[in-house]
Amino acid sequence: MKILMEWVQKALGLSPEVQTKIFASLVIGLILWIFYSLITKIVWRRTENIRIRYSWRKISGYVLIILGVFLVGRLWFKGFQSIATYLGLLSAGLAIALKDLVSNFAGWLFIISRRPFSVGDRIQIGNYAGDVIDTRVFQFTLLEIGNWVNADQSTGRIIHIPNSMVLSEVLANYSKGFQYIWNEIPVLITFESNWEKAKKILQKIADKDAEHLSKAAEKRVKEASKKFMILYSRLTPIVYTSVKDSGVLLTVRYLCEPRRRRDSEQAIWEDILKEFTQEKDIDFAYPTQRFYDHRLESKMGAKDIPKDRDVKKAKIKIEN
Repeated sequence: MKILMEWVQKALGLSPEVQTKIFASLVIGLILWIFYSLITKIVWRRTENIRIRYSWRKISGYVLIILGVFLVGRLWFKGFQSIATYLGLLSAGLAIALKDLVSNFAGWLFIISRRPFSVGDRIQIGNYAGDVIDTRVFQFTLLEIGNWVNADQSTGRIIHIPNSMVLSEVLANYSKGFQYIWNEIPVLITFESNWEKAKKILQKIADKDAEHLSKAAEKRVKEASKKFMILYSRLTPIVYTSVKDSGVLLTVRYLCEPRRRRDSEQAIWEDILKEFTQEKDIDFAYPTQRFYDHRLESKMGAKDIPKDRDVKKAKIKIEN
């Protein structure tokens, strides 16, 4: 061993003291890695819950890294003052040379302290939306939703986002607080349809498919109101009426779980199609071309106007 240390000193110029510290640092790293592997294997054997496995793996990794930095630091620096001086110089250098990494680290500290989201939450940050599947010191990972896929369903892509974005971009969390979202389904029917009957049918369908969520949502609102100023006067489904250029628009508004938006919309649309098929006085509106005969279809008074002759006289007669 002594011969090897002398050879290293001659070849690399490292003193025996430095070599000892390097060797001890490697041993500490190896022991901590063995501890990490053992903890991971024990957790994997005890439970099949993915969330528990992930939490244990991340927490044990962070704890062992902090412990390793402390133990290795004790080897290389004598006294707290030396460590503090070194860390001060190191942080100043990092702030200048590694601005992006420092920003990402600051974002990570914000994530673990303020908890704007957790693993498993569905979020949107900037132009990206998805389910959080991993958080690390410099980045977090999303399983993307939306984009070219409709109704907030997964695209299958994994997106790695720098942590600094939580400090500079608007972040929306689908899962925190209220834990439900409002969804709307527009149903356009013709002006000639019985819109009052159609509205009653839509209200009945919405109540059947979505009203059961209202009680659960009411509890969530009470819990969320302890942290946030969330106030809803109505949580049950409702159908709104408005008029568009091509017909009467009936909009079904209801609560749904973020990950079940497409399923709930499909169930409601299938019920709408079945019900409207049985009604002869309700028709969907869609782009069509129509020829309008003013003399035959206009309101009373204009029907007496002749088609081709005496138009001027007829106008005078009506005015008188």
